[in-house]
Amino acid sequence: MVTIEVLTGSNFKKWKEDIEFAMEMADVDLSLVMDKPGDLTAASTNDEKLVHAVWMKSNRICLLSMRRSILDHLKSGLPTDCTAKELITAISERYRVSSNADIGSLLQVLFNMKNDGNGGVRDYVIHMVDYQTKLKALKADLSDTCIVHQALNTLPPEFSIIKTNYNSQDESWSINDLFSRVVAEEEKLNKEKGQVALYVAGSNSHKGKKSKTYTNKVAHGTTKEPG
Repeated sequence: MVTIEVLTGSNFKKWKEDIEFAMEMADVDLSLVMDKPGDLTAASTNDEKLVHAVWMKSNRICLLSMRRSILDHLKSGLPTDCTAKELITAISERYRVSSNADIGSLLQVLFNMKNDGNGGVRDYVIHMVDYQTKLKALKADLSDTCIVHQALNTLPPEFSIIKTNYNSQDESWSINDLFSRVVAEEEKLNKEKGQVALYVAGSNSHKGKKSKTYTNKVAHGTTKEPG
């Protein structure tokens, strides 16, 4: 099962990705990538007839899927007598977002990211690298050094030793260097937290046993209550 998000206008990119993925998964995406084949004639070969039949089926399914996943009031002005490829091109022209707007949005998200300690640092850095990759595809390269600095500056305070170590040397880290160091530090911190939790639990258990023993002695008259 593949879910196609309904086109509302502002979610065009997600909608287009859903349509293309769903049609490819169903193996009916031919009409989205290929123009309509020529009309069949008495001289058409079996291969041409097969391609024509497959394309026609693909076109019907793609058109139906697209039109069913667009809000009714957004269908106004879209071509009705067209192929699936022509329809998705028309919708793309209507909702095309400039690369500059995409770059601005990605940069805003990237530089506003914060790690509050609730999620793993590995996933946090992976998300940063994902934004770096998307920006690179838009010809807006951010160096690994920039990502390393941004990650270190936005990690929780308990990772300050990592930042201090980095700032105290002249050599820059790669993304892989960053991964290995922050993950190792996270594992060490988690281990220390686990040891503290075990100590506290053990201490509370010991206190509970002492209190129970004292209460039993008082109850049996072997120990007098204070006061």
